[in-house]
Amino acid sequence: MRLNTATLDNLPPSIARPGYERQGQASGIVHFGIGAFHRAHQAVYTDAALGRGERDWLITGVSLRSANVADQLNPQDGLYLANMRSAAGDAFRVIGSVAKVLVAGGSPEAVVAAIAAPSTHIVSFTVTEKGYCRAADGSLDHNLADGASIYRFLHAGLAQRRAEGLPGVTLLSCDNLSDNGRQLERLVGEYLLRQDAALAHWVGENCTFPCSMVDRIVPATTTGDVDAAEELLGLRDTGLVLTEPFTQWVIEDRFAGPRPQWEKSGVQFVADVAPWEKAKLRMLNGAHSALAYIGLMRGYDYVHQAIADQQIREMIQQLMLAEAAPTLPKMPGFSALDYATDLMVRFDNPALNHRLEQIAMDGSQKIPQRWLETLRERHELGRQSPVIMAAIAAWIHHLSGRYGSVSDPIAEQFNLAVSTEALAEKLFGAHAPMELPSEIFGTLSSSMAVRRD
Repeated sequence: MRLNTATLDNLPPSIARPGYERQGQASGIVHFGIGAFHRAHQAVYTDAALGRGERDWLITGVSLRSANVADQLNPQDGLYLANMRSAAGDAFRVIGSVAKVLVAGGSPEAVVAAIAAPSTHIVSFTVTEKGYCRAADGSLDHNLADGASIYRFLHAGLAQRRAEGLPGVTLLSCDNLSDNGRQLERLVGEYLLRQDAALAHWVGENCTFPCSMVDRIVPATTTGDVDAAEELLGLRDTGLVLTEPFTQWVIEDRFAGPRPQWEKSGVQFVADVAPWEKAKLRMLNGAHSALAYIGLMRGYDYVHQAIADQQIREMIQQLMLAEAAPTLPKMPGFSALDYATDLMVRFDNPALNHRLEQIAMDGSQKIPQRWLETLRERHELGRQSPVIMAAIAAWIHHLSGRYGSVSDPIAEQFNLAVSTEALAEKLFGAHAPMELPSEIFGTLSSSMAVRRD
C-alpha cells in the first residue's frame, strides 16, 4: 500500500505528520531541482512553518529532465517521509509541504504558469553547480542556457508576471556555490539582456537574489531503505529521504516580497552570508571531498568507514584546522575548533551510510570552491597545504575509473583508457607543474607542483 493522503492514518501513531490542512492552500514557492537534498532541508523548514499555522507556502517542485521524483511523489499527493538517522536510532516524519512535482520537459507551460502565478513569491534552486550553465570564465554559456535550463523558464515566467502587472519574486539559490545569489543574479541578467533587455531591467528593479548557505548531509536513498521503511511502517514510500539530525540554513535578508517565518525553526537571516558560506565550503565540503577521493583509493565505500581510518582522520582534521580554518574571517560566536569537532561527530555517524561515490561526483565543479580558494590564499602567503595537495592527487587518480565509477564533466577531456600511472604522469608528472585545465586551477596550474608520492 502506497503512502498518500488517503492512507496517511495507517501509519503508526508515533510517526509525526502534518498538523495542518493542505487542501485549499496555494503554492507560494516554486523550486527547481526537487531532489533529496531539498526534500530533506528547505521543504522540512517550510513544513514546520505550515505546521505553525502559516498558509499558502506549499511548494511546486520542478524537475528539469528526469521524471523520477514526479513518479515518486505525485501518486503520493506530494507526501513523503524524512528519516533522521543517528546512532541513537531512526526518527520518521511525514513532510506535507510539497504540493506537486512538474517535469519541465513534459509540462513546460505548467512550469511557466507556476512562476507567473500571483501566489508565487519565491523561486528557489538546488540544481547543482552544473545547472547554472557557466562557461570556463564564469560567464553564462548561452549554448547550454538555451537548452533545458532554468533560464528559459525564468524568462517566460517573469515576462508573464511583468505583462500582467504582478510584483517581482525572490530568486533564492540554495546550491553549494560561492556567492550563489550574486552569481545567479549575474547569470540571469546575462541571459535576459540577450533575450529581452526590457525584462532584464524589470527584473533588476523588482526581483532580489539573496545568497544562502545550506547544510545537511543527505545520502542517496536505496531500494533497500525503501523496503525497510515499508516493513517497519506498513506503507511504501518511494519518495523517502534519509538525513542526519543536524541542519543549518543561513540566508541573506534580502527578499522581494513575503516569505515564511523560517527563523522560528532556526534559520539565520543575516546581512552577509559570505563568512558562513566560506566556513562551510572550506571546512565541511572541503573535508567531504577529500574523504571521498582518499577514502575511495583506500577501498572504503562510506564516510563513516573512511573517517574511522586513523591516518585519514588525522589528515581531515589537519585539512580543517591547519589548512582551511586559518583562511576564514572572524565571525562573532564562531569557533573553528568547535565546528571541526561537530563535523567529526557528523562524519562518524554510522547510521547514514553516506556513499563516497556520491560525494565524488562532479568534482571538477566543486573543488574550486572547496579546495582551491584555500590553496591559493595559502600559496600566496608561502604556506604549504599538504592535505589538499594529497586530495588533488587522489582526485586525479579517481578520474582514471580504477577506484569506482566516474561522473565528472572533465573526465571526457582525458583518455580514461590509459593506466592510472600514465594518466597521473600526463597530468602532473613526478615533479612537473600541474597540467590541469586552467578553468579549474587558474594560475595555480602554472605556479605549483604536485608530487606523486
